[in-house]
Order: sequence, then C-alpha cells, then structure tokens
Amino acid sequence: MADYVYPAIFHANEDGSYTITYPDIPGCISEGKSLENALYMAQSVLIQRIEYLFEEKEVPPKASSLQDIKPEQNEFVNLVRASVKDNRAVRRTVSIPKWMDDQVADAGISLSRVLQDALKERLGVQ
Repeated sequence: MADYVYPAIFHANEDGSYTITYPDIPGCISEGKSLENALYMAQSVLIQRIEYLFEEKEVPPKASSLQDIKPEQNEFVNLVRASVKDNRAVRRTVSIPKWMDDQVADAGISLSRVLQDALKERLGVQ
C-alpha cells in the first residue's frame, strides 16, 4: 500500500458547504455539506482518482508544495492523504510439478486466483 499526499483547495460556499479541488489532479473534484464531511469527501475522491489512474496505467502526478498553492478569498489549502493499493497485475514465474499442472488444467482452476487467495490468507490481508 502506498500513501499519496496532495494539497487540496477547500472553497467555502455561502450555504456552509465546501467545494474541494486538487490543483495537481485535473477532474478530481468533490463537495461536502460541512467541513467535516468535506474532509471525508476530499480523501474519498482522491483515493478513487488515484485508483482510476492505476487502472488506466497512468502514474499519479507529483504533488505541488503547499507554498506553491495560493488560495483565493473564502478558500484554504489542506494536505489530504490517501492510502491506495496498486492492484495492477504483475507477471511472476511459478514452478509446480507437471502432475499438479495437469490436474489444475483438467479441473479448470485459475492458478493465479488460487495463488492470490493463498497469499492473502498467509499475509492476513483482504
């Protein structure tokens, strides 16, 4: 799991809600009904956007420093952290006995799925 930290701009709206944007990540926008809700939504949309970038085989952009972000009136900047699993598939060579490979093929078992499930159990992760 990797942590990504980006500056987010929180714009206070007249109705007490907040609009959140990420200067470094185009299209990463959300809203919150209150400041507490906006902080939650800021993290949620950041996680979703980074996961989307991984799915599209893109690398998340480098984050700007806080000093480079100049908020306007009714705005403030806050760092938002997103812990994201990189679920892109990687190829590994695995050796098993020929007789086992034959039985796996005959049974229609996905060797990749079995290996993933076994590793998740061994590592105690979901």
